[in-house]
Formats: sequence, structure tokens, C-alpha cells
Amino acid sequence: MNKPTPKEIGHGYDAFADLLDQLWGENLHHGYWDDPSDEVSVEDAANRLTDKLAGLLTIEPGDRLLDLGCGIGAPAIRLATTYQIEAVGVSISGRQVERAIERVASAGLADRLSFQLADAMDLPFPDESFDIVWALESLHHMPDRAHVLRQAARVLRPGGRLAVADFMLLPDAGGYEAGAARVNQASKGVLSVVGLDEYQSMLRAAGLVPGAAEDVSKHTRPSWRRAAERFAALREQALPHIGAEQFDLTLSRFRAFSEEPALGYALLTAHKPA
Repeated sequence: MNKPTPKEIGHGYDAFADLLDQLWGENLHHGYWDDPSDEVSVEDAANRLTDKLAGLLTIEPGDRLLDLGCGIGAPAIRLATTYQIEAVGVSISGRQVERAIERVASAGLADRLSFQLADAMDLPFPDESFDIVWALESLHHMPDRAHVLRQAARVLRPGGRLAVADFMLLPDAGGYEAGAARVNQASKGVLSVVGLDEYQSMLRAAGLVPGAAEDVSKHTRPSWRRAAERFAALREQALPHIGAEQFDLTLSRFRAFSEEPALGYALLTAHKPA
């Protein structure tokens, strides 16, 4: 199966917005659990992950941040409130953009936050127009990570910072290739992952200097189990949208990823030379 195009991904998020709310909550990304016994909610764990990634950056009041794959705005709202920054979010889902705009208006932050329909593969912004580019669990959707990283470098000001949270490939006894094959088989080509060294090579090739790199795989892995539990409970609501075959495939994918030792998760930063 070929990787979905950005347009197809956007349509998917538009069509299943309500279902995704029930599955992931307002954040639409993984959470961070301290250990397997940690009983914090999915919503609180997702906020923890946002905070963990932000903690690897220097964020100053008044900074201008670009959120690639902004979802319905939760991370941008959290960052703007915590750090007193300005932010622009982009998504390929028109419905997500509409809901993010609504949430920002309700939060009284429309003077500092805006959202628009745009593709991270072709960012509609001038060179050197942001202090921070933020990509929280969005780059795995992109057809070409390296190209998006070059776009990020283009719109960053000299000295600007990049923050990335993304799935990564972990080595196992069979090496990277065996793990990559299993992940590809489980995801049917939907999820593409690379090792940490390759990721950092892409950052360098984009003209960025890699910074912090934190493997948080053991802290994010419970997200797959929680997602499987929630998704299974949503069967009746989901079937009219995606049908039994796609439902069963998605549920089996969540369960397979929960047990897959080669599928990890990394928090990365980089900066553009001054």
C-alpha cells in the first residue's frame, strides 16, 4: 500500500474529526507516561509530551512559532499561554483549522494565534519569518521528511530553533532492516520511520545544527495500548465511517505497534546557524 497523499490525509482528518476527538482527545498525539504503572489520563499525558518537547527549547516571550500539523490547536494554545509567544498553525485539514480558530477565539488568544490551511511541503511564508518551527508528531505524515525539514530551515530566522517529536526506528537483534520491514508490514506503508542517526543527517542536510535528541520510546509506548482500548470501545460509532474491515485493520495496527520493539519515539531539536 502506498503512503497516503497530503490531500488524502487531510480528507481523512476532516471526515473522522469527531471520532478522533474521542480516540485521542484535544491533542491528537501521543502521551508521556513516567512508567507502566503511571495512571495519568491520556489527555494529561499528551500535555506532558508537549511540555517535554518545549522544555528542550529556549522559548522567549514574543517569539513567533510555526506549528506544522497544528491539529485543533491544543499544543499551540498551551505554548502561547505558558510562554507568551505568537504562533501560526498550519494543517492540511480544513475542519481542523476551523476548529482551531474557534478554540483560540474562545480562549481569548486570537490576537496572538492564527491558523490556516496549508501544506508543510510548500509553506506559504517568507524566508526567515519564524523564531521556532514546531512539528509535534506530524512529520511521519509527510511524503518527504527531508523536504519539509528544508522548508522549516528556510522559514527560520538565523539562530531560530526547530522542535520535532516523531516516531523513529530502533535497532534490534535483527538490525534496522528487519525492524523496518515489520513496521512497514504492520502499518501497510502508512507509517514510515528512520533511525535517529538518519534523522539527524537529514537535519544537517537541511542546513540545521542538531541539538538535543531524547529517546522517549518507553514513555510514549503506552499510548498505543490506550488507543487500542479506546478504539475498541468506539466500534459502533466507527463502523458507519470506516467499515468493519478498516476498523479491524486499524485496531490490529494499534496492538501490533504497542508490542513492536523496533518502533520508537524521539524528541529532537536543532537550530539554524546565526
